[in-house]
Amino acid sequence: MPIKRTSQTGMDEARPTVAATSPLPAINPRLPIAAQIYERLRRAITTLSMLPSEALSEKELSLQLGVSRTPVREALIRLADEGLIDILPQRGSFVAPIRLRDVEEAQFIRESLEVAVSKRLAGGCSKRFLTEIKSNLYDQEKAVNAEALDLFLELDEAFHKSFCDEAGLSKSWRVIQAVKLQMDRVRYLSLPDLGHLRVLLAQHRSIVDAIEAGDAERAGNDMAAHLREVLQTARKLSEQRRDLVES
Repeated sequence: MPIKRTSQTGMDEARPTVAATSPLPAINPRLPIAAQIYERLRRAITTLSMLPSEALSEKELSLQLGVSRTPVREALIRLADEGLIDILPQRGSFVAPIRLRDVEEAQFIRESLEVAVSKRLAGGCSKRFLTEIKSNLYDQEKAVNAEALDLFLELDEAFHKSFCDEAGLSKSWRVIQAVKLQMDRVRYLSLPDLGHLRVLLAQHRSIVDAIEAGDAERAGNDMAAHLREVLQTARKLSEQRRDLVES
């Protein structure tokens, strides 16, 4: 049965809380508890298993996961710092909307870093890297043809991470991971569009071709164009899905 809760607008709604609609993987008691809760909630939010405005009850989450409320509270505070959760005094915690301004800022930071990385690789990269990245592109194509959408996203993540790894810039990738959470939510919203995924795949190939050719300028320009796709998608969604995206 749905339970009654107060929305961020202050109006009562019949809507289930997270414990009723979004079961989370069990916690391993041998590992740090708060970190596990954080990772599970972050994935549920970025993959839209938990939707904007969904209530997050410390009590219900702690009961569901079999933990005390303290690590749950710690995880919620961390997610709030990342803009994925809104903690409202006297009202509770709610999954935050996808905010267009946050997507734009994250894209700016990510583009600045990944364009520089692509240019560096065009100036010199290993044969091993080129072999592995082409194998990744082949797997991406198979995933698109099979309509294996989640697999495509995993391969896309590995594709971009491998650039930083090859350039010896692992800290840069950690920065990118930290800022791109809102971008990931936009990506999941665009997943049903196979035509869009084929565009992304073609862009990936063009970037790799430019790197292999040693054309730093083209590699940077292609990467910039590729990363700006998310802005176009986010702006469309801010008009089409105002329940999820806040302009």
